[in-house]
Amino acid sequence: MLKPLATFALAAAIAVPAQAAVPVYGFVVKNTYPHDPKAFTQGLFFRDGHLYETTGRNGSSSLRKVELKSGKVLQQADMPADVFGEGSTPVGNSILALTWTSQVGYVFDMKTFKLKQTFKYAGEGWGLASDAKAVYMSDGSSFIRVLEPKSMKELRRIQVTHQGTPIAQLNELEMVEGELFSNVWGSDLILRIDPGSGKVKGVINLEGLLPPAQRGTADPDAVLNGIAWDAKGKRLFVTGKLWPRLYEIELVPQKRQ
Repeated sequence: MLKPLATFALAAAIAVPAQAAVPVYGFVVKNTYPHDPKAFTQGLFFRDGHLYETTGRNGSSSLRKVELKSGKVLQQADMPADVFGEGSTPVGNSILALTWTSQVGYVFDMKTFKLKQTFKYAGEGWGLASDAKAVYMSDGSSFIRVLEPKSMKELRRIQVTHQGTPIAQLNELEMVEGELFSNVWGSDLILRIDPGSGKVKGVINLEGLLPPAQRGTADPDAVLNGIAWDAKGKRLFVTGKLWPRLYEIELVPQKRQ
């Protein structure tokens, strides 16, 4: 998939940090954990000591409960073979999960993984995140949909902009201490977004975290994707589609030139 012009504009801004008003962050790897190299990671979150992951591609889409230290899949619910699984997020005792082009979402029971109900939406489904008030949904554009958690009805949309430039291809989402983190599809970048205004408050550059030669089996879609935040332990986890490892990282400000 070709990167959008907006992504190139963002990359250019990072390349000259002295001119950028938006802070740029690098990383330090704190811990490394095994990750299923066959998992086409779409959604990722951390809850009660475990990772929860949704995977994509028709015929292999699933919801999984994963042991952090071993990467072992402890529980799994497969989605219908004709859907392409996408992002997921916890809401109460349920897990909400999207599909890419089927325009249907799933509500699973957190403990049993049994399907409780489905919901409809227009357009594509990419990423999901949530806080105490709302669910946030990406659709591949520069807009984030803000949804009511129970009905999943759209309340409003916010456009994500970096110094006034809309940034498209927003993918996997995670709420981290009041900021909305978003992967930018096809890049090694994660945006730190103000969920009220949509303005980018920071850019995380994860270039070099996993060299391209070690990603998947030379699959061009084996890109950075997957953000999970352990609110109690203050730990940030990231991985990618078909990546053999999951990383716990600490963000560090990049020095200005």
